[in-house]
Amino acid sequence: MVVMGKVVGAQGIQGWVKVQTFTEYLDGLLDYDTWYVGNEQEWRPLEVLEANVHGGKVLIAKLQGIVDRTAAEKYKGQLIAVPRAELPQQEEGEYYWSDLVGLTVENLQGEVFGTVDSLLETGANDVLVVKGEGGEKLIPFIDSVIKQVSLKDKTIRVDWQADYLK
Repeated sequence: MVVMGKVVGAQGIQGWVKVQTFTEYLDGLLDYDTWYVGNEQEWRPLEVLEANVHGGKVLIAKLQGIVDRTAAEKYKGQLIAVPRAELPQQEEGEYYWSDLVGLTVENLQGEVFGTVDSLLETGANDVLVVKGEGGEKLIPFIDSVIKQVSLKDKTIRVDWQADYLK
């Protein structure tokens, strides 16, 4: 499974949920008729009855079996995933945003900045949002800065000095 988003709350009284996506494009999850909801250990497939972009920042979705606000609120904090086999194959050096979330970011000197919380699309380039002891840091996801991404080791090595982040 590839985590593609997270339920962040209920929307309205008819069982709709708000979803923060971890996809490059906000509407990326709309391509899938079934979402797997749960956590890293246990997933439950739920058919997407209806979904759309809401306010330009989140998706709202009506999922099978969630009939009212109380039921929707129980899903807050649950992750949304799709089977990796359903995703298009990535080219060498390309990554799904969801694969980068949670990776540890360190510079070439071995200083750890924190973990990737999310990514931002700025138009010019994507930006890693890194959260660590020093708070939130923004690091451009460009070739001159990103030196190594290891999904196996769960790390991103960057050519970035600690004092750039202050």
